[in-house]
Amino acid sequence: MLKQVTDYQAKGIEVDICTIGKKAISFFKNSGLNIKSVLMDLGDAPHFDDLLGTVKVMLDAYDAGEIQQLSVAYNRFQNTMTQVPTVTQLVPMVAGEVDDMDYHWDYIYEPDAQEALNALLVRYIEALVYQGLVENIACEQSSRMISMKSATDNAGDMVQDLELVYNKARQAAITQEISEIVSGASAV
Repeated sequence: MLKQVTDYQAKGIEVDICTIGKKAISFFKNSGLNIKSVLMDLGDAPHFDDLLGTVKVMLDAYDAGEIQQLSVAYNRFQNTMTQVPTVTQLVPMVAGEVDDMDYHWDYIYEPDAQEALNALLVRYIEALVYQGLVENIACEQSSRMISMKSATDNAGDMVQDLELVYNKARQAAITQEISEIVSGASAV
């Protein structure tokens, strides 16, 4: 993401960002980028409604012509050991592969098709941002889980090492006491 931002800035394109979370705020605060909105304290189980204001700010800026492109950057969860940094362009939407349709259905929309499509596209974009947020949380939890497992394994290794040292010290003390008793008995 930062490479794309620096590429845009090198071309003279102004970059506005919307941050979600304390880490993003602290990272981008001194970057010189224009921060349009900030969202913090979502916790580990964010609600979809918490994102609506932040997404609306950016969509309104797009509708007003203030921004030409809207993208979301997040870590895509692949598995517990792999998280892939991902930047997905939200608007203007990039057309995917289109299969050749053998048939075409004509639907009647109420209210009209444009209003229904606009409402659906806004909800779709909100869902994509929410998906990015949830995947970021999954990546964070996975990272925490791996860290805790590593710490637990290291603690277990330390316990084994300390038990070995303790047993050797105890055995040395017992051996010394026995030798002292034997020496005392032979002196008498």
